[in-house]
Amino acid sequence: MTLDLTTPPAFSRADFLPSAANETALSALDAPRDWPQGRMLLIGPEGSGKSHMVAFWAAENGARKVSAAVLNPESTDRLVAEGGALVVEDADHSGYAAGAEQALFHLWNLCGARDCLLLMTARSAPRDWGLVLPDLRSRMDAVAQVRLGPPDEALLAAVLVKLFADRQLAVSAGLIDWLVLRMDRDMGLARRLVSGMDRMALARKGPVTRKIAADLLDKLTVADA
Repeated sequence: MTLDLTTPPAFSRADFLPSAANETALSALDAPRDWPQGRMLLIGPEGSGKSHMVAFWAAENGARKVSAAVLNPESTDRLVAEGGALVVEDADHSGYAAGAEQALFHLWNLCGARDCLLLMTARSAPRDWGLVLPDLRSRMDAVAQVRLGPPDEALLAAVLVKLFADRQLAVSAGLIDWLVLRMDRDMGLARRLVSGMDRMALARKGPVTRKIAADLLDKLTVADA
């Protein structure tokens, strides 16, 4: 019987890996009082570090966090505290969830009226969200934005080490270097690789090996293609 004993990911600031790919975004998040109208949109692809960044930002600023997909107009009032802070994750999903678009528009207005900081995350720019509410679309198009860039080799290697450590897996530096040289610089792919290698090693009742890495990387590359 295989038991999933994976520990929760470490999302503190101390566990964050600063690099050239995220330094601009990190600087922007560290100066929320400089945000135009107290609002900021953080854009980055899957696995780029958005959730990690907003986790420690929310902790440091006493912010509430909510997913855009579960927003509804009736719940918005209690989410916005006077002089507080709010994080709306996956704001790009608001264009595809019933009521979420209207709710996000209400949050925008409430945050302005109550001097509440509003940090949103998304995988793409607002023009690609499928928004149909004109007032919301115009505000999202004009909101201040900061982007997470693609990782360099050093950051990708560090992320792989962290992902293995989150699963209490000890792997050699040679395996990390081997992966970095052969995989796309894609944080989402890194997550899938580490998760898959963990499962394959458990199924084979052995350590994570280069053969496991090679087999899985081939499968994921074909699947993505």
